[in-house]
Amino acid sequence: MTLAGLKYESTAIIELMDVAEADRSEEWLRDSLQQAVMLELSTLPPYLCALWSLTPSTESDFEVRSMLKEIVFDEMSHLGHTCNMLTTVGGTPVLASAAVVPPYPCPLPGGVRPDLTVHLGGLTRDAVGLFAEIERPTDLPTGPAAGSADTFPSIGAFYDAILRAFRRPGLPITGRRQLVRSLEDHGKGNSLFALTSLQDVELAIRIIKEQGEGTSLSPDNPFEGVKGELAHFYTFEQIHRGRKLVKVREDPPCWDFAGDEIPLPTARPMARVPRGGWAADPSTAPTDPEVERLIGDFNQAFSTMLHTLELAWQKDDREDAADQLELAIAGMFDLAVPAGDLMEKPLPNDPTKRYGPEFRFLPPA
Repeated sequence: MTLAGLKYESTAIIELMDVAEADRSEEWLRDSLQQAVMLELSTLPPYLCALWSLTPSTESDFEVRSMLKEIVFDEMSHLGHTCNMLTTVGGTPVLASAAVVPPYPCPLPGGVRPDLTVHLGGLTRDAVGLFAEIERPTDLPTGPAAGSADTFPSIGAFYDAILRAFRRPGLPITGRRQLVRSLEDHGKGNSLFALTSLQDVELAIRIIKEQGEGTSLSPDNPFEGVKGELAHFYTFEQIHRGRKLVKVREDPPCWDFAGDEIPLPTARPMARVPRGGWAADPSTAPTDPEVERLIGDFNQAFSTMLHTLELAWQKDDREDAADQLELAIAGMFDLAVPAGDLMEKPLPNDPTKRYGPEFRFLPPA
């Protein structure tokens, strides 16, 4: 799929899933992996806004902050794994384009979970409830979290289809343009590794699915960063319900949100970003030049980071690629400063609410 054919708000994933398995070519796989890249990119801004909105105060706040931070690192790794999958089959990830950056508030890309609208705002119970729905597993272990059958493509089902396409005989897995970086400090599955075989790809997809969803037998994260870490769906659901998930029966195994209380941490009241950004809504358009500057600085830094990250997967020399990746990672961490500054600025129409980052892509001047 060319850049001209990419559009965030499309039904591309539904259309790809409708293609008969016998007709899923290498081009189908590359198009699917670009959509997977867009999926992984779409979850990072809302999770980051929730994390950055927290204000340190109590030990319980620190616990939730740690949970969110581990998930963010996992999602960054998932984006890396999908980009490595795309380049190993001859594709090139598109990241630095308005065609792939989510225009929040918006659905997930490609028609996945069309019932959900993803928005940017501070940490609230409603926000983590939305995050849990984004990560909802295809198969759940026996217990209260199980829901009705899905009538739309889930993220897990889409990755299952991608894995089946990788398993087709004769598919070349080239190992070209693979980014490698150790992130073991953040979890056993967070390091980026070269995908040079089907077994490597199988592991990468397993990491993405099981860190997000757990398994059909357990809510645990098999690639935990801290002892006892749960998969993303269950972590978010714990915060949403305000109770830890505990095992209440061994045979058959069953879990329930009946453990210790998890108080919702203190968070700066970042309002939801309106479609098109703060300036697009007359009631939230900045009147303070400092707010305008911070919004512009953040969007420019975000766009530069995406461009740097995209370049990393275009480098044939592994050292050059590693240098680009380091610059991009540094750029991601630097975003926290203008984001935090924005979250201290009240909206002109409601002083009880705060501004926050828009995550809008700005093309090069």
